[in-house]
Amino acid sequence: MMTNDKQTQNMVDGYRRYLKLQRAASPHTLDAYLRDVQKLLDFLQGEGIGPAEAELSHLQTFAAGLHDIGIGPRSQCRILSGVRSFYRYLAMEGYVEQDPTELLESPVIGEHLPEYLTTQEVDQLKDSIDLSKPEGHRNRAIIEVLFSCGLRVSELVTLRLSNLYIDEQFVRVTGKGSKERLVPISATALRELNFWFMDRQELKIKPGEEDYVFLNRRGHHLTRTMILIMLKRQADEAGLQKTISPHTLRHSFATALLEGGADLRVIQALLGHESIGTTEIYTHISQQSLRQAVLEHHPRNMR
Repeated sequence: MMTNDKQTQNMVDGYRRYLKLQRAASPHTLDAYLRDVQKLLDFLQGEGIGPAEAELSHLQTFAAGLHDIGIGPRSQCRILSGVRSFYRYLAMEGYVEQDPTELLESPVIGEHLPEYLTTQEVDQLKDSIDLSKPEGHRNRAIIEVLFSCGLRVSELVTLRLSNLYIDEQFVRVTGKGSKERLVPISATALRELNFWFMDRQELKIKPGEEDYVFLNRRGHHLTRTMILIMLKRQADEAGLQKTISPHTLRHSFATALLEGGADLRVIQALLGHESIGTTEIYTHISQQSLRQAVLEHHPRNMR
């Protein structure tokens, strides 16, 4: 990372340690936050000042510049969130007396509700898999675990055999910030896993990979990209006219629970969200469900 002076480099190094040690940020999150900070530092260097001298007006100009170069509102919000995190650290460590980001506004973005699948569509996705292929049972198990447990893709690819409590029907999941949670796993998902485990026994597993649940043909654990490619290809083969990703199945999990009557706080705990506001973004009730609720429960419709 290029910075404009020794003090700025010390700020960035300290921020990196703070994210890694105190915030327990994953390597992916760490890289994203540092890239956001570098965008700001490049801008401030052009202004001839360091981060400790920046005022609200400088940051507003920086934010406006993100729009001018074609960065979308959602990405602008993410970058500015990283900038705010950086300045909170600087204020905490005494580099700045006043956090200039306190009055920095983010662009307004509309509420985005990602695609979700019904249970029937999840079954359609699974049923389209060719079980004569070596990865057939594995892919069915992946889809069912994502849908039944609501895992993030990063949680799925790092899932280990030692995290499975099959008799108790629970999975121990390590989520963001290395926080662990227990998530129930359905009998259907366990059945699909058992089929996959029979095929898994035939693999020549690489040293160090033995405890990973999901492996490729060469005995290595899967990556996020491999899961994404598999799901998109399978959605095409299933004839689903929706944009499918691992997140789609996580959202489908939350939606199914919500429409089944689960409390939002329960869904929050299962998804591993710190804020209930985040959970609300992942939930969606169809207009038909809303209409049906009124018909069934409003006193004017009861007879």
